Amino acid sequence: MTGRRRIGFRRIADAALGHAESIVQRWLPDGRREGSEWSALNPTRGDHRKGSFKVNLRNGRWGDFATGDSGGDLISLAVYLFGLEPAEAARRVAEMLGVDPYE
Repeated sequence: MTGRRRIGFRRIADAALGHAESIVQRWLPDGRREGSEWSALNPTRGDHRKGSFKVNLRNGRWGDFATGDSGGDLISLAVYLFGLEPAEAARRVAEMLGVDPYE
């Protein structure tokens, strides 16, 4: 690849797990910790009751059980919540964590 640097998606997602609770508190401030999960209202829809939108703080997987939307890490959560392309979401998460987004 000439002139293009590869984004280290896995490395960024793994780094984000070490800060999962602070990340979801920032992105989903109305939520609360329930064991190893963060339960919050889904800000992308007219959600009025906590419980169907959860983020696993150990592995980063998340899901909205009312809509079926889900993802496997905190980068995909940023894509979902903020309407970003995956590469942009990874760069923003890396910047938030203070890590180099590139391999």
